[in-house]
Amino acid sequence: MLYYLFTYLDKQFDLVGAGVFQYISFRAGAAAVLSLLITITFGKKLIDYLRRKQVGEDIRDLGLEGQLQKKGTPTMGGIIILAAILIPTLLLAKLDNVYIVLLITATIGLGLIGFLDDYIKVFKKNKEGLAGRFKIVGQVVIGLVVGLTLYFNEDVVIRDKNTIMMTPSEVSVLSSEVKPEIGVKSTKTTVPFLKNNEFDYSTLIPWLDTNYTWITYTLIVILIVTAVSNGANITDGIDGLAAGTSAIIGLTLAIFAYLSGRVDFSSYLNIMYIPNLGELVIFCTAFVGACLGFLWYNAYPAQVFMGDTGSLSLGGIIAVVALAVRKELMIPVLCGVFLIETVSVMMQVTYFKYTKRKYGAGRRILLMSPIHHHYQKKNIHESKIVTRFWIVGILLAIFSLATLKLR
Repeated sequence: MLYYLFTYLDKQFDLVGAGVFQYISFRAGAAAVLSLLITITFGKKLIDYLRRKQVGEDIRDLGLEGQLQKKGTPTMGGIIILAAILIPTLLLAKLDNVYIVLLITATIGLGLIGFLDDYIKVFKKNKEGLAGRFKIVGQVVIGLVVGLTLYFNEDVVIRDKNTIMMTPSEVSVLSSEVKPEIGVKSTKTTVPFLKNNEFDYSTLIPWLDTNYTWITYTLIVILIVTAVSNGANITDGIDGLAAGTSAIIGLTLAIFAYLSGRVDFSSYLNIMYIPNLGELVIFCTAFVGACLGFLWYNAYPAQVFMGDTGSLSLGGIIAVVALAVRKELMIPVLCGVFLIETVSVMMQVTYFKYTKRKYGAGRRILLMSPIHHHYQKKNIHESKIVTRFWIVGILLAIFSLATLKLR
Protein backbone atom coordinates (compact mmCIF):
# COMPACT_ATOMS: atom_id res chain seq x y z
CA MET A 1 0.00 0.00 0.00
CA LEU A 2 2.78 2.44 0.92
CA TYR A 3 4.56 1.42 -2.26
CA TYR A 4 1.63 2.60 -4.38
CA LEU A 5 1.15 5.76 -2.31
CA PHE A 6 4.77 6.91 -2.56
CA THR A 7 5.00 5.90 -6.21
CA TYR A 8 2.01 8.15 -6.89
CA LEU A 9 3.50 11.01 -4.85
CA ASP A 10 6.82 10.62 -6.66
CA LYS A 11 5.26 10.71 -10.14
CA GLN A 12 2.63 13.38 -9.52
CA PHE A 13 4.38 15.74 -7.09
CA ASP A 14 8.04 14.72 -7.32
CA LEU A 15 8.06 14.35 -3.53
CA VAL A 16 11.60 14.32 -2.17
CA GLY A 17 12.57 10.85 -0.98
CA ALA A 18 9.48 9.10 -2.35
CA GLY A 19 11.54 7.50 -5.11
CA VAL A 20 13.35 5.22 -2.66
CA PHE A 21 10.24 3.03 -2.55
CA GLN A 22 11.10 1.91 -6.06
CA TYR A 23 14.12 0.08 -4.67
CA ILE A 24 13.55 -3.47 -3.45
CA SER A 25 16.56 -3.21 -1.13
CA PHE A 26 15.02 -0.23 0.70
CA ARG A 27 11.61 -1.84 1.04
CA ALA A 28 13.16 -5.14 2.15
CA GLY A 29 15.14 -3.40 4.88
CA ALA A 30 12.08 -1.44 5.97
CA ALA A 31 10.03 -4.66 6.09
CA ALA A 32 12.61 -6.34 8.33
CA VAL A 33 12.72 -3.40 10.75
CA LEU A 34 8.94 -2.97 10.80
CA SER A 35 8.27 -6.67 11.43
CA LEU A 36 10.85 -6.69 14.21
CA LEU A 37 9.26 -3.65 15.85
CA ILE A 38 5.76 -5.08 15.53
CA THR A 39 6.78 -8.33 17.19
CA ILE A 40 8.70 -6.71 20.04
CA THR A 41 6.20 -3.90 20.63
CA PHE A 42 2.97 -5.88 20.46
CA GLY A 43 4.40 -9.22 21.61
CA LYS A 44 4.20 -8.19 25.26
CA LYS A 45 0.61 -7.04 24.85
CA LEU A 46 -0.30 -10.36 23.24
CA ILE A 47 1.39 -12.31 26.04
CA ASP A 48 -0.53 -10.35 28.68
CA TYR A 49 -3.77 -10.88 26.78
CA LEU A 50 -3.17 -14.63 26.47
CA ARG A 51 -2.44 -14.83 30.19
CA ARG A 52 -5.66 -13.03 31.03
CA LYS A 53 -7.54 -15.48 28.83
CA GLN A 54 -5.60 -18.36 30.45
CA VAL A 55 -4.35 -19.55 27.09
CA GLY A 56 -1.57 -21.61 28.64
CA GLU A 57 0.36 -24.64 27.45
CA ASP A 58 -0.67 -27.90 29.11
CA ILE A 59 2.67 -29.65 29.57
CA ARG A 60 2.84 -33.45 29.59
CA ASP A 61 5.38 -34.86 32.04
CA LEU A 62 8.09 -36.42 29.86
CA GLY A 63 10.67 -36.50 32.59
CA LEU A 64 12.69 -33.60 31.18
CA GLU A 65 14.50 -31.20 33.47
CA GLY A 66 12.66 -27.91 33.94
CA GLN A 67 9.76 -29.08 31.82
CA LEU A 68 6.98 -28.72 34.37
CA GLN A 69 8.10 -25.16 35.14
CA LYS A 70 6.81 -24.22 31.69
CA LYS A 71 3.27 -25.27 32.51
CA GLY A 72 0.87 -22.40 31.93
CA THR A 73 3.20 -20.51 29.58
CA PRO A 74 1.01 -18.73 27.02
CA THR A 75 0.79 -20.42 23.64
CA MET A 76 -0.61 -19.37 20.25
CA GLY A 77 2.14 -16.75 20.03
CA GLY A 78 2.35 -17.57 16.34
CA ILE A 79 -0.40 -14.98 15.89
CA ILE A 80 2.11 -12.16 16.39
CA ILE A 81 4.56 -13.83 13.96
CA LEU A 82 1.91 -13.97 11.25
CA ALA A 83 0.87 -10.36 11.89
CA ALA A 84 4.49 -9.22 11.75
CA ILE A 85 4.93 -10.96 8.39
CA LEU A 86 1.68 -9.90 6.76
CA ILE A 87 1.49 -6.22 7.82
CA PRO A 88 4.90 -5.15 6.41
CA THR A 89 4.24 -7.21 3.28
CA LEU A 90 0.87 -5.55 2.70
CA LEU A 91 2.38 -2.11 3.30
CA LEU A 92 5.61 -2.39 1.32
CA ALA A 93 5.27 -5.04 -1.40
CA LYS A 94 3.59 -4.88 -4.79
CA LEU A 95 0.26 -6.56 -4.12
CA ASP A 96 -0.31 -7.45 -7.78
CA ASN A 97 2.80 -9.66 -7.77
CA VAL A 98 1.86 -13.33 -8.11
CA TYR A 99 4.51 -14.51 -5.66
CA ILE A 100 3.38 -12.07 -2.98
CA VAL A 101 -0.27 -13.02 -3.43
CA LEU A 102 0.63 -16.72 -3.26
CA LEU A 103 2.70 -16.31 -0.07
CA ILE A 104 0.01 -14.25 1.64
CA THR A 105 -2.58 -16.91 0.74
CA ALA A 106 -0.37 -19.76 1.99
CA THR A 107 0.48 -17.90 5.20
CA ILE A 108 -3.14 -17.24 6.06
CA GLY A 109 -4.21 -20.78 5.11
CA LEU A 110 -1.54 -22.54 7.16
CA GLY A 111 -2.03 -20.09 10.00
CA LEU A 112 -5.72 -20.97 10.18
CA ILE A 113 -4.92 -24.69 10.30
CA GLY A 114 -2.45 -24.15 13.13
CA PHE A 115 -4.80 -21.77 14.95
CA LEU A 116 -7.62 -24.32 14.82
CA ASP A 117 -5.30 -26.97 16.23
CA ASP A 118 -4.22 -24.69 19.10
CA TYR A 119 -7.79 -23.57 19.75
CA ILE A 120 -8.97 -27.16 20.19
CA LYS A 121 -6.05 -27.92 22.53
CA VAL A 122 -6.48 -24.83 24.68
CA PHE A 123 -10.19 -24.05 24.74
CA LYS A 124 -11.67 -27.48 24.11
CA LYS A 125 -9.14 -29.09 26.48
CA ASN A 126 -8.34 -31.76 23.90
CA LYS A 127 -4.61 -32.51 24.12
CA GLU A 128 -4.61 -34.14 20.67
CA GLY A 129 -5.83 -30.95 19.00
CA LEU A 130 -7.00 -31.07 15.41
CA ALA A 131 -7.10 -34.64 14.13
CA GLY A 132 -4.03 -35.50 12.08
CA ARG A 133 -6.04 -36.36 8.98
CA PHE A 134 -7.64 -32.92 8.97
CA LYS A 135 -4.23 -31.25 9.31
CA ILE A 136 -2.97 -33.24 6.36
CA VAL A 137 -6.06 -32.39 4.30
CA GLY A 138 -5.51 -28.69 5.01
CA GLN A 139 -1.83 -28.89 4.08
CA VAL A 140 -2.69 -30.81 0.91
CA VAL A 141 -5.19 -28.12 -0.10
CA ILE A 142 -2.58 -25.40 0.43
CA GLY A 143 -0.05 -27.47 -1.52
CA LEU A 144 -2.56 -27.96 -4.31
CA VAL A 145 -3.18 -24.21 -4.58
CA VAL A 146 0.56 -23.52 -4.59
CA GLY A 147 1.32 -26.21 -7.16
CA LEU A 148 -1.42 -25.22 -9.59
CA THR A 149 -0.56 -21.53 -9.29
CA LEU A 150 3.15 -22.02 -9.91
CA TYR A 151 2.43 -24.29 -12.86
CA PHE A 152 -0.41 -22.51 -14.63
CA ASN A 153 -0.13 -18.82 -13.74
CA GLU A 154 1.14 -16.86 -16.72
CA ASP A 155 3.26 -14.58 -14.53
CA VAL A 156 5.33 -17.47 -13.15
CA VAL A 157 8.06 -17.66 -15.76
CA ILE A 158 11.83 -17.79 -16.15
CA ARG A 159 14.36 -16.43 -18.61
CA ASP A 160 16.72 -18.99 -20.07
CA LYS A 161 20.35 -18.43 -19.07
CA ASN A 162 21.34 -18.11 -22.72
CA THR A 163 18.85 -15.27 -23.32
CA ILE A 164 19.40 -13.24 -20.15
CA MET A 165 21.84 -10.77 -21.67
CA MET A 166 20.22 -10.59 -25.11
CA THR A 167 18.19 -7.64 -26.31
CA PRO A 168 14.42 -8.12 -26.77
CA SER A 169 14.83 -8.17 -30.56
CA GLU A 170 17.53 -10.86 -30.36
CA VAL A 171 15.37 -12.97 -28.08
CA SER A 172 12.32 -12.69 -30.33
CA VAL A 173 14.41 -13.84 -33.29
CA LEU A 174 15.74 -16.77 -31.28
CA SER A 175 12.32 -18.18 -30.51
CA SER A 176 8.79 -17.14 -31.24
CA GLU A 177 7.72 -18.67 -27.92
CA VAL A 178 9.93 -16.40 -25.81
CA LYS A 179 8.44 -13.26 -24.33
CA PRO A 180 11.53 -11.11 -23.95
CA GLU A 181 10.12 -8.75 -21.34
CA ILE A 182 8.53 -11.49 -19.27
CA GLY A 183 10.09 -14.88 -19.95
CA VAL A 184 8.82 -18.33 -20.78
CA LYS A 185 6.77 -20.90 -18.93
CA SER A 186 9.00 -23.67 -17.64
CA THR A 187 9.01 -26.58 -15.21
CA LYS A 188 12.75 -26.31 -14.66
CA THR A 189 14.22 -26.18 -11.19
CA THR A 190 17.71 -25.97 -9.71
CA VAL A 191 19.79 -29.04 -8.90
CA PRO A 192 22.81 -28.32 -6.69
CA PHE A 193 26.38 -29.40 -7.53
CA LEU A 194 25.74 -30.25 -11.19
CA LYS A 195 27.48 -28.25 -13.93
CA ASN A 196 24.25 -27.60 -15.82
CA ASN A 197 22.39 -27.28 -12.57
CA GLU A 198 18.85 -27.55 -13.90
CA PHE A 199 16.25 -30.28 -13.88
CA ASP A 200 12.99 -30.27 -15.79
CA TYR A 201 10.01 -31.95 -14.14
CA SER A 202 8.67 -32.79 -17.59
CA THR A 203 11.48 -35.37 -17.91
CA LEU A 204 10.86 -36.96 -14.52
CA ILE A 205 8.60 -39.66 -15.97
CA PRO A 206 9.80 -40.15 -19.59
CA TRP A 207 6.78 -42.15 -20.72
CA LEU A 208 4.31 -39.55 -19.40
CA ASP A 209 2.97 -37.06 -21.93
CA THR A 210 4.19 -33.53 -21.13
CA ASN A 211 0.57 -32.38 -21.04
CA TYR A 212 0.28 -34.23 -17.73
CA THR A 213 3.45 -32.83 -16.16
CA TRP A 214 1.27 -30.60 -14.02
CA ILE A 215 0.02 -33.65 -12.13
CA THR A 216 3.53 -34.81 -11.27
CA TYR A 217 4.64 -31.30 -10.36
CA THR A 218 1.60 -30.59 -8.18
CA LEU A 219 2.01 -33.86 -6.27
CA ILE A 220 5.66 -33.01 -5.57
CA VAL A 221 4.66 -29.53 -4.37
CA ILE A 222 2.05 -31.02 -2.03
CA LEU A 223 4.65 -33.41 -0.62
CA ILE A 224 7.19 -30.62 -0.06
CA VAL A 225 4.73 -28.23 1.60
CA THR A 226 3.39 -30.95 3.89
CA ALA A 227 6.83 -32.35 4.79
CA VAL A 228 8.51 -29.03 5.59
CA SER A 229 5.47 -27.73 7.46
CA ASN A 230 5.41 -30.82 9.67
CA GLY A 231 9.20 -30.72 10.02
CA ALA A 232 9.04 -27.23 11.50
CA ASN A 233 6.22 -28.36 13.76
CA ILE A 234 8.33 -31.23 15.11
CA THR A 235 11.33 -28.91 15.59
CA ASP A 236 9.26 -26.57 17.77
CA GLY A 237 9.98 -28.43 20.98
CA ILE A 238 12.33 -26.26 23.02
CA ASP A 239 12.64 -22.52 23.52
CA GLY A 240 13.85 -20.62 20.46
CA LEU A 241 14.75 -23.62 18.30
CA ALA A 242 12.10 -23.33 15.57
CA ALA A 243 12.10 -19.52 15.42
CA GLY A 244 15.90 -19.20 15.26
CA THR A 245 16.31 -21.96 12.70
CA SER A 246 13.53 -20.50 10.54
CA ALA A 247 15.17 -17.06 10.62
CA ILE A 248 18.43 -18.54 9.30
CA ILE A 249 16.61 -20.38 6.51
CA GLY A 250 14.49 -17.33 5.68
CA LEU A 251 17.55 -15.09 5.31
CA THR A 252 19.18 -17.61 2.98
CA LEU A 253 16.05 -17.80 0.83
CA ALA A 254 15.94 -13.99 0.72
CA ILE A 255 19.45 -14.00 -0.76
CA PHE A 256 18.45 -16.65 -3.31
CA ALA A 257 15.37 -14.63 -4.27
CA TYR A 258 17.37 -11.41 -4.64
CA LEU A 259 20.01 -13.04 -6.85
CA SER A 260 17.50 -14.90 -9.04
CA GLY A 261 15.36 -11.79 -9.37
CA ARG A 262 18.16 -9.69 -10.90
CA VAL A 263 19.39 -10.06 -14.46
CA ASP A 264 22.97 -9.01 -13.68
CA PHE A 265 23.54 -11.38 -10.75
CA SER A 266 21.74 -14.22 -12.54
CA SER A 267 24.03 -13.79 -15.52
CA TYR A 268 27.18 -13.63 -13.38
CA LEU A 269 26.26 -16.73 -11.36
CA ASN A 270 24.95 -18.56 -14.44
CA ILE A 271 21.59 -19.27 -12.80
CA MET A 272 18.07 -18.87 -14.12
CA TYR A 273 16.62 -15.38 -14.00
CA ILE A 274 13.07 -15.32 -12.61
CA PRO A 275 11.20 -12.10 -13.51
CA ASN A 276 9.18 -10.40 -10.75
CA LEU A 277 10.81 -12.59 -8.08
CA GLY A 278 12.56 -9.67 -6.44
CA GLU A 279 9.38 -8.67 -4.59
CA LEU A 280 9.66 -11.92 -2.68
CA VAL A 281 12.70 -10.50 -0.87
CA ILE A 282 10.37 -8.12 0.97
CA PHE A 283 8.26 -11.01 2.23
CA CYS A 284 11.39 -12.94 3.23
CA THR A 285 12.90 -10.08 5.23
CA ALA A 286 9.58 -9.54 7.00
CA PHE A 287 9.64 -13.27 7.78
CA VAL A 288 13.16 -13.03 9.22
CA GLY A 289 12.30 -9.92 11.24
CA ALA A 290 9.21 -11.62 12.69
CA CYS A 291 11.20 -14.71 13.73
CA LEU A 292 13.96 -12.62 15.35
CA GLY A 293 11.42 -10.41 17.10
CA PHE A 294 9.61 -13.46 18.42
CA LEU A 295 12.89 -14.70 19.89
CA TRP A 296 12.81 -11.64 22.14
CA TYR A 297 10.11 -13.45 24.12
CA ASN A 298 10.64 -17.05 23.03
CA ALA A 299 14.35 -17.44 23.86
CA TYR A 300 15.06 -19.40 27.05
CA PRO A 301 13.20 -19.10 29.34
CA ALA A 302 10.28 -18.66 26.98
CA GLN A 303 7.55 -16.20 27.92
CA VAL A 304 5.37 -17.47 25.08
CA PHE A 305 5.19 -20.46 22.73
CA MET A 306 4.35 -20.09 19.06
CA GLY A 307 2.11 -23.16 19.03
CA ASP A 308 1.02 -24.81 15.81
CA THR A 309 -0.25 -21.41 14.67
CA GLY A 310 3.36 -20.43 14.23
CA SER A 311 5.26 -23.65 13.55
CA LEU A 312 3.02 -25.01 10.78
CA SER A 313 3.04 -21.61 9.10
CA LEU A 314 6.81 -21.13 9.31
CA GLY A 315 7.50 -24.50 7.71
CA GLY A 316 4.89 -24.01 5.01
CA ILE A 317 6.17 -20.52 4.18
CA ILE A 318 9.72 -21.83 3.83
CA ALA A 319 8.51 -24.57 1.48
CA VAL A 320 6.53 -22.17 -0.73
CA VAL A 321 9.38 -19.66 -0.93
CA ALA A 322 11.84 -22.44 -1.84
CA LEU A 323 9.48 -23.56 -4.60
CA ALA A 324 9.06 -20.01 -5.89
CA VAL A 325 12.82 -19.45 -6.13
CA ARG A 326 13.18 -22.93 -7.64
CA LYS A 327 15.46 -24.17 -4.89
CA GLU A 328 13.16 -26.88 -3.52
CA LEU A 329 15.75 -29.59 -4.18
CA MET A 330 18.03 -27.71 -1.75
CA ILE A 331 15.55 -28.19 1.09
CA PRO A 332 17.21 -31.36 2.52
CA VAL A 333 20.40 -29.31 2.96
CA LEU A 334 19.04 -25.85 3.78
CA CYS A 335 16.37 -27.26 6.12
CA GLY A 336 18.73 -29.91 7.46
CA VAL A 337 17.74 -29.24 11.08
CA PHE A 338 14.08 -29.88 10.23
CA LEU A 339 15.13 -33.02 8.34
CA ILE A 340 17.20 -34.38 11.24
CA GLU A 341 14.35 -33.77 13.67
CA THR A 342 11.82 -35.49 11.41
CA VAL A 343 14.07 -38.46 10.59
CA SER A 344 14.85 -38.96 14.28
CA VAL A 345 11.13 -39.41 14.99
CA MET A 346 10.65 -41.75 12.03
CA MET A 347 13.64 -43.88 13.04
CA GLN A 348 12.54 -44.05 16.66
CA VAL A 349 8.97 -45.09 15.85
CA THR A 350 9.99 -47.58 13.14
CA TYR A 351 12.66 -49.25 15.28
CA PHE A 352 10.35 -49.41 18.29
CA LYS A 353 7.60 -51.13 16.28
CA TYR A 354 10.08 -53.50 14.61
CA THR A 355 11.68 -54.61 17.88
CA LYS A 356 8.30 -54.96 19.54
CA ARG A 357 7.22 -57.38 16.82
CA LYS A 358 10.50 -59.28 16.88
CA TYR A 359 11.31 -59.37 20.59
CA GLY A 360 7.96 -58.70 22.23
CA ALA A 361 9.19 -55.45 23.75
CA GLY A 362 9.94 -52.22 21.93
CA ARG A 363 13.47 -50.79 21.98
CA ARG A 364 14.63 -47.26 21.23
CA ILE A 365 17.52 -45.81 19.28
CA LEU A 366 17.38 -42.47 21.08
CA LEU A 367 16.61 -41.76 24.70
CA MET A 368 13.67 -39.73 23.40
CA SER A 369 12.59 -38.29 20.09
CA PRO A 370 12.70 -35.77 18.47
CA ILE A 371 16.46 -35.64 18.79
CA HIS A 372 16.53 -32.39 20.79
CA HIS A 373 14.77 -34.26 23.61
CA HIS A 374 17.46 -36.96 23.36
CA TYR A 375 20.07 -34.36 24.25
CA GLN A 376 17.89 -33.03 27.04
CA LYS A 377 17.75 -36.54 28.47
CA LYS A 378 21.56 -36.48 28.46
CA ASN A 379 21.33 -33.48 30.82
CA ILE A 380 22.48 -30.90 28.27
CA HIS A 381 20.83 -27.57 28.97
CA GLU A 382 18.26 -26.65 26.35
CA SER A 383 19.80 -23.24 25.65
CA LYS A 384 23.06 -24.99 24.72
CA ILE A 385 21.17 -27.46 22.52
CA VAL A 386 19.41 -24.61 20.72
CA THR A 387 22.65 -22.67 20.19
CA ARG A 388 24.36 -25.72 18.72
CA PHE A 389 21.43 -26.41 16.41
CA TRP A 390 21.58 -22.77 15.28
CA ILE A 391 25.27 -23.22 14.48
CA VAL A 392 24.43 -26.31 12.42
CA GLY A 393 21.71 -24.31 10.66
CA ILE A 394 24.15 -21.48 9.85
CA LEU A 395 26.70 -23.94 8.44
CA LEU A 396 24.03 -25.56 6.28
CA ALA A 397 22.91 -22.12 5.07
CA ILE A 398 26.48 -21.18 4.10
CA PHE A 399 26.87 -24.50 2.31
CA SER A 400 23.58 -23.93 0.47
CA LEU A 401 24.76 -20.51 -0.73
CA ALA A 402 28.08 -22.03 -1.79
CA THR A 403 26.22 -24.29 -4.23
CA LEU A 404 25.70 -21.23 -6.41
CA LYS A 405 29.30 -21.71 -7.49
CA LEU A 406 30.09 -25.31 -6.46
CA ARG A 407 29.31 -27.39 -9.56
